[in-house]
Amino acid sequence: MNDRITGSLLLAAAIGILLVYSYALFFAGSSIAILVLQITAFVVVAGILGLVGWIGYSIATTAPPPTPEPEVEQGENKDKEDTTPAEPPAPKQSK
Repeated sequence: MNDRITGSLLLAAAIGILLVYSYALFFAGSSIAILVLQITAFVVVAGILGLVGWIGYSIATTAPPPTPEPEVEQGENKDKEDTTPAEPPAPKQSK
């Protein structure tokens, strides 16, 4: 299907649904208006809670990244610690 046709159909559907929603909310009577508001509130809350649940499920089922191991230079012994004392800085010589 052509993109222009798809876009035009989506636009027409959105306008049509908006007109029906507006009529049901403002002109069809108070009992229908309350029902429309209840359905709207339920859909919004269900959508938000569904999103929160999806995020929670993703966090719960995703494996943590592996812990990086420190790099060891070649020729270096892991078990031997460097116990050489640091040399103090050389004193400044005056002229």
